[in-house]
Amino acid sequence: MATTTRIRDFDEFAEVHAFLLAASGIPTHLHRRLFAKLASETFDGGDFFSVEPCEGGRQRRLVLSAESLSKESDLFLVDHAWSFRLPDALKQLREVPGLAERMAALMCVDLDKRGETEDTENEELDRCEINKVAFEIVEKEMCRVKESGRDVVSWLEFEELGIDDDMLCSLDLSTKFPNLVALNLWGNKLQNADIVVQEITKCKNLKALWLNENPVLDSCSNSIAKAITEALPGLEIYNSCFTTTFGLWALSFCGGVIGPDNLDFAMGISPTLNEITTLDLSNRCIHKLPEEFFPNALPSLLQLNVRGNPLDQMSTGDLLKLLSSFTCLKELEVDIPGPLGSSAIEIVKSLPNLSMLNGVSTAVIVASGKHIVDTALEPRLPEWAPMDPLPERVVSAMWYYLMTYRLADEEKIDETPVWYVMDELGSALRHSDNANFRVAPFLFMPEGKLNSAISYSVLWPTRAVQREEECTRDFLFGVGEDKQRSARLTAWFHTPQNYFIQEFRKYNQELESKALGLLNKDLHEDFKPATGSILPSDGHPLRVFTDIPQVEEFLTRSEFVLINEPKNADIIWTSLQVDAELKKALELNDNQYTNQFPFEACLVMKHHLAETIHKAQGSPEWLQPTYNLETQLSQLIGDYFVRKRDGLDNLWILKPWNMARTIDTTVTGDLSAIIRMMETGPKICQKYIERPALFGGRKFDLRYIVLVRSMHPLEIFLADVFWVRLANNQYTLEKSSFFEYETHFTVMNYIGKLNHKNTPEFVKEFEEEHQVRWKEIHGRITKMIRCIFESAAVVQPEMHNPRSRAIYGIDVMLDSLFMPKILEVTYCPDCTRACKYDTQAILGNNAPIKGGDFFNTVFGCLFLGESNNVTPI
Repeated sequence: MATTTRIRDFDEFAEVHAFLLAASGIPTHLHRRLFAKLASETFDGGDFFSVEPCEGGRQRRLVLSAESLSKESDLFLVDHAWSFRLPDALKQLREVPGLAERMAALMCVDLDKRGETEDTENEELDRCEINKVAFEIVEKEMCRVKESGRDVVSWLEFEELGIDDDMLCSLDLSTKFPNLVALNLWGNKLQNADIVVQEITKCKNLKALWLNENPVLDSCSNSIAKAITEALPGLEIYNSCFTTTFGLWALSFCGGVIGPDNLDFAMGISPTLNEITTLDLSNRCIHKLPEEFFPNALPSLLQLNVRGNPLDQMSTGDLLKLLSSFTCLKELEVDIPGPLGSSAIEIVKSLPNLSMLNGVSTAVIVASGKHIVDTALEPRLPEWAPMDPLPERVVSAMWYYLMTYRLADEEKIDETPVWYVMDELGSALRHSDNANFRVAPFLFMPEGKLNSAISYSVLWPTRAVQREEECTRDFLFGVGEDKQRSARLTAWFHTPQNYFIQEFRKYNQELESKALGLLNKDLHEDFKPATGSILPSDGHPLRVFTDIPQVEEFLTRSEFVLINEPKNADIIWTSLQVDAELKKALELNDNQYTNQFPFEACLVMKHHLAETIHKAQGSPEWLQPTYNLETQLSQLIGDYFVRKRDGLDNLWILKPWNMARTIDTTVTGDLSAIIRMMETGPKICQKYIERPALFGGRKFDLRYIVLVRSMHPLEIFLADVFWVRLANNQYTLEKSSFFEYETHFTVMNYIGKLNHKNTPEFVKEFEEEHQVRWKEIHGRITKMIRCIFESAAVVQPEMHNPRSRAIYGIDVMLDSLFMPKILEVTYCPDCTRACKYDTQAILGNNAPIKGGDFFNTVFGCLFLGESNNVTPI
């Protein structure tokens, strides 16, 4: 029996793990310390750190409990509590004993299931006590009004007293306080919209009203807001937001000039803003700053906070001009990106009097060239419903905690990433742009081989930390604004929605302006067919070199002969990229025909395909909304927010730029998940076809084969057969089904049983099931395919090469209205290899092209000018 040898000393450890150590970023002087802790399995983090609840128990944070830690003075092993491949996540949570419970506790989504005895200090007051407290407030205010005079204004605070509809009526506030200017009913039990509107609108002088967190707003918030603001035109603050008529009073409230404790002003006497030095206007839903906001009215203003406001009725230039006129303004808080633009350094340059922007010195911003400075974002906390089982809660919350890596050895990298959750200590590390710790995954191979590897994370301080200081890490370490840092923070924080919505609208306008722009060009001008046949006049067969087994096996026509020496071939049909380097290596020449067109990446790579279509046609209905996550994340986030606001479908599919067989492809409606999956490689994010046409209750897609003789003039043919690929499971939009590969995907060549239908049988059965004419559907599909290649021809004219011939696979799906949608274009080698299914099983005995005849037909069309079993489009 073979024996295994464990690593014995540090030198051997360092040699075996050299690449991993370098990639981790762990300081060199800590490598010996790391080996010692790994070898002895020392997890001593508990001696230095403690975990504390925060955000009302919805999060945990890590705090240093030791006296201090100096920079890079030590490191700590962090265990991985859960590691998995994404398709297995829900299954593991359901089947592994205790896993869902541990993850739910770690992610703080089990608060309602813990059964802990709650503190009785916050228990609901009984009705008598509520009445007593509320009427004591009323009596006290009535006495104050009586003593002060008839025109004295009133301000009533009834926050979280359990006031219901009947009690609101019995308080009779409008009669007792005719000059009531502010009423706080936050967190009560008001439920009847008619009663609330009736009682509130009697108070004609109201300037501020808070109904936040009352049940009445759950069902009819918009209608109540409209009724109250229309009936009370002088109202300036409603539910913490400023109304469209806000002005001096609201500014005075935010500047601390007026409030429940400073009511020294009478009706008709306006407060002044002269003494205000700090003005907090954050999260007030302000679309336009009022006329009262100008330097002469606020001559002493030093600090201003306008975070969380759209300010979309003012241009960036007008806002910067207005703020620059406040010569005393030294400190500014604003969303970045936001209404003042997306660059902190540009804001600083436009406002030279500032000394602090978002809590950071402007001198530091200028010196570092920072574009994004945002340290006060509200955390995005997981949400769940009481009826949600723990596994489903964890799946929703896990994107705030997950980290990822891929395994690799000397031969290849693993195609599917591993996701993992650090243990309770590691998961308590929250984000900071100015983090004091760093974390890196580390794969320890105690026997020197990958099959013995154990995954950990390693934690170490990057600056000095003192006792009781929170320990943080940068969730986007090494990711700057050039990699869309501010947009990617949306995975964990509530970033400014309005900015992203504006970016989406601008993008949409650009697409609309391009609709049919390039395709107005006449592609058929001076049309001349490509050379029909390249067969030598002396009748000698065409010499074909190929490295694709299916071509070797099935190309049997006498006009072609297979040879082993590529430099002597007339036709190169290869799986390799024919570039200058390959030509030199194989001694190829420019007179040989190849099975690929130059710059065909504009079609066969998913992000380039969408870009090509967008450039040529804007956003045709047959292309689902598609975003390149590497460059268009802000626009996608804006689209997501608009759909969420408008109650539209918000399910998306993520696809790697250039991978086949649905590898690393995911369906999700979770924005955090979409953003986090950028970490596993470049992807497009495309609107999922939520209501596809079904065949027997299952999803399907269609693979068409396009044969291209020429790109200019465009000369393309469609094979008379197409492939129908069926999902194995019945289609559903149940959230848990998104982890079921055989429900939402149709390519079962590598996962699940092969499930295809030959062309004639499918057409007949589909027409019977849906009572449609396939000829009409087919016509729409061929028109779409023609448009795709026309788009490539005008966007990338360099594609044309008289010595190029190729076939492409076009994957199409139908929606519930039987309208075609393009999924992807597969390039020639992949398409050629995939055709083995045609030649063996798919086409059936009644198909126009049988078995090996497929490749004979392809070569006959492309190189002999034939049109048997293909149709020009």
